[in-house]
Amino acid sequence: MKSFLTGVLFAAALIGGAAAWVWYRAPEYLPEAWRRTNPQSPDYAPSLYRWKDDQGRTQITDTPPGDRPYQTVDIDPDTNVVPDSLPTERDAQRARDREP
Repeated sequence: MKSFLTGVLFAAALIGGAAAWVWYRAPEYLPEAWRRTNPQSPDYAPSLYRWKDDQGRTQITDTPPGDRPYQTVDIDPDTNVVPDSLPTERDAQRARDREP
């Protein structure tokens, strides 16, 4: 019984290792839905969700809200989403002035 359990555990570890290798090293063999969520895959296409909160402000998150309508925003992973410059002191002062 002990050798059977050891064999089963060894087989499970071997299968898990093979699955991990495919996931990270050969993502083209994965189903399309998985390839779109794997950052290592050339088909990687994350989605963002745009929705309005209770105050009417637009929110963009990586998970859809469960209790309100939303729009799916597909982004190109090769697009730079970082602002082209850091906020200046003047921008910071304007933001502070707008706070209630």
